[in-house]
Amino acid sequence: MWAQPPLAVINHLLTGEDWARARLTGFAGQTARLEFASVRLQFTILESGLLTAAEAAAPVAVSIRLPDNAPLRALTDRPSLFSAATISGSVDLAETLAFVFRNLRWDVEHDLSQVLGDIVGRRATRLLKGVAQWQARSAQNLALGLAEYLTEEEKAVAPRRDIEAFCAAVDALRDDCSRLEKRLGRMDRAALAAVGRVR
Repeated sequence: MWAQPPLAVINHLLTGEDWARARLTGFAGQTARLEFASVRLQFTILESGLLTAAEAAAPVAVSIRLPDNAPLRALTDRPSLFSAATISGSVDLAETLAFVFRNLRWDVEHDLSQVLGDIVGRRATRLLKGVAQWQARSAQNLALGLAEYLTEEEKAVAPRRDIEAFCAAVDALRDDCSRLEKRLGRMDRAALAAVGRVR
C-alpha cells in the first residue's frame, strides 16, 4: 500500500519527539483522513502516539483537505499550509494534528550520524545546510536581478518609486478636487443667498 512510506517517515519523526506522541495519545483509536490533489492518506492513531494505515471503510473522526500545492507549502511555508485547509469533523483532533505536523522537526544530523558516524554526519549536515543557503541566496539574487531588468532595462514593470509618485499625485488631485468642490458649493450658496436678497 502506498500509504506506508509517508506514514513510516512521519512515525520516524514522531519516535524522536515525546511531546508529539503525548499529544496524539489522547486521540488513540481515532482515524483521520488527509487529502490534497488526488492523494488520500487515511490513518489511525495508536496508543503509542504513532500512526498506522487505516482501512478505507473505517469511520473517520476528522477529514482535512489541504491545498493542491501542499508538498511545496510544507517545504517553504508551513504555517500557511494548515491555515488554508478545509476541515470537517473533530476540530480538536484537527488542531492537534496541525500543531504536531507544524512543529515536527527532522534531526538530519542525528540520522546521518547513525549511518555515517558522528564526524561525517556533522560535516554532511553542514554541507547540506550550506548548499541550501547557497540555493536560497542564488534564487533571491536571480529574482532581484530579474526585477531590476524588467523595471530598469525593459520598462515592462513600473518601478516602485514611479508607482508611489503616481499614487501621491492621484491623492493630491483628489484633495484638490475636494477643495474645489467645497469652494464651488460655498459660491453656489452665496449666489442663491444674493438672489434671495435681490427679490
